[in-house]
Amino acid sequence: MLLGLMLLSGSARGGDTGSTIDPLAAKLQPYLDLLSGSQQEFEIHCRADVPIDGDVQTIKIRLARYGIHAFDLDLEHKDYEARIRRREGATAFALPKHGVVFVGRGDATVADSLSPSGLSQRLISTRTTLSTYTPLLASPDAAAITAALKAFAGITYDPATRHGRAGDSAAFSFQSGGSLQVRADDVQLDLVLADQPSTMAGVDDWPAMKQLEIPRDELERTLVRGVRRAVEVLAPSKVLTSPSKRDRETANGRLRWIDGHRVVLLSGSPREIGRAHGELLTDEAQACIDSVLHAFGVVQTIRTGRWFRHDLDAAFARLSPHIPDRHRIETRAMARALGLDEDLVDSLNVFPELFHCSGFAVFGEATRDGKLYHGRVLDYMTTIGLQDSATTFIVAADGQIPFANVGYAGFIGSVSGMNAQAISLGEMGGGGEGRWDGVPMATLMRRALEECSTLDEVIALWRDSPRTCEYYYVFADGKTNRAVGVAADPDSIEFIQPGQADRRLGEGIQDAVVLSAGDRLKVLRQRVQEKYGQIDADVGKWLMSRPVAMQSNLHNVLFVPADQVMYVSNADHRHPAAERPYVRLDLRELLTLAPSVNHPRR
Repeated sequence: MLLGLMLLSGSARGGDTGSTIDPLAAKLQPYLDLLSGSQQEFEIHCRADVPIDGDVQTIKIRLARYGIHAFDLDLEHKDYEARIRRREGATAFALPKHGVVFVGRGDATVADSLSPSGLSQRLISTRTTLSTYTPLLASPDAAAITAALKAFAGITYDPATRHGRAGDSAAFSFQSGGSLQVRADDVQLDLVLADQPSTMAGVDDWPAMKQLEIPRDELERTLVRGVRRAVEVLAPSKVLTSPSKRDRETANGRLRWIDGHRVVLLSGSPREIGRAHGELLTDEAQACIDSVLHAFGVVQTIRTGRWFRHDLDAAFARLSPHIPDRHRIETRAMARALGLDEDLVDSLNVFPELFHCSGFAVFGEATRDGKLYHGRVLDYMTTIGLQDSATTFIVAADGQIPFANVGYAGFIGSVSGMNAQAISLGEMGGGGEGRWDGVPMATLMRRALEECSTLDEVIALWRDSPRTCEYYYVFADGKTNRAVGVAADPDSIEFIQPGQADRRLGEGIQDAVVLSAGDRLKVLRQRVQEKYGQIDADVGKWLMSRPVAMQSNLHNVLFVPADQVMYVSNADHRHPAAERPYVRLDLRELLTLAPSVNHPRR
């Protein structure tokens, strides 16, 4: 999709194509004319053979441009098919395999529109390394670009054979008829230019397909921001890989960098906490929203045939009666600080309910010093770039127990946390998507951190609350060296005690609760048994290393709740969290740095 959309962009003409031009430049000139936008009517076909899930799979792309405002972009794969048809007054996004087309009519905002003019500048931000090359798209000089490719990319070209190479792994050739073939590692691209575009179909011409109206701004914004965020994740620039580590402050909030780890301290009323969250993490929250709503949302829409925003809104409508008013106030204050629609941010905060890790607690005879160590492995969604928004929040809300929440900018719920009463919690997703008539999992987790001082109180909260979907948990209390595993869905709840045998988990291990699945469970159990009686913080981190953690490992946390200490690692764009350094965070110390708060429960 990115290849096709980039070919639409720009408005300037290419360089001189006279007889003295370099032979490679002469061959590239037609493609550069498309990139620059100097040729406003064209059609190009691309066949891409790429390795996906161990097999070479074919994706076919057709792009036709019809003047200033209109184009078609078609993508076909054996499992999915998507077609974008843009005209001056409307845009259609069709999914033929699902028999549905989403149509938006009227004007589209300039900021995030699919208008061909200047599209590359909207698709490629400074957060991707591709931004280095966008100036070349505006006015490509074939001779200059070819010279740069030869000098800096090691491009070689033999005009006699019409074959060229780029380094050791990439080769290209110009075939008879003018087509271009590119091979790079296991990927092959075949590009063919048509003499003129095929007949332009009407935006409503979708026989036998169901049409659903979507606001055009929303439709085009989702596609543009989705592609832009995907490019940032695939080719991140230093803006993402080495973000500015400048401490900042606002009323009721402080941002601190601790050993390269983003920590945000918040205190006050729900409204004050939400506002400070948005003010301190504006860019990070927007990146998180773009990852979820736009990048993931486009993919999920193509997979399901349902508009992703509609799924979010439907989930929120059923979940919202079970969300405390204080959380709604906080979310909406954050939305206002971010300059975003309050209803949208409300819906986005139930995102984990639509999808779904490993966890353990060891203590007593299992550990070197008898202390309780609680490990939590989150294997989830590194492919959409949530790591760019990773933040540990230290929250001291009026009238609530202060707590640490290992989370993400723009999201106020919890999936991993520890409070000032030595309670620690971690969840592991299961199935049951769509069973949303209860308290959202991340809301229940946060309520436990804010409200519970003992393990029994946590257990009672889960037992007495209407629950959603299917989730598994490890709950621990460092004051009493107690821990429990939990299997819960809307109809039942089961508590697995330390040392208890379970048909899903195997024989019990004394003074241990060990939860995972498949081979990861087998390895985790073996490691706990191998190091039994020797487990401390360093061994606890090793227990969570690969392959217990998956390649999608977004964050790992080792809680030592009795000491109010936790060790946190977050993924980056090249490494899962298990292969990244851990930072030691002391909740007691961090609470002394938080802005003053009115008598929190302790």
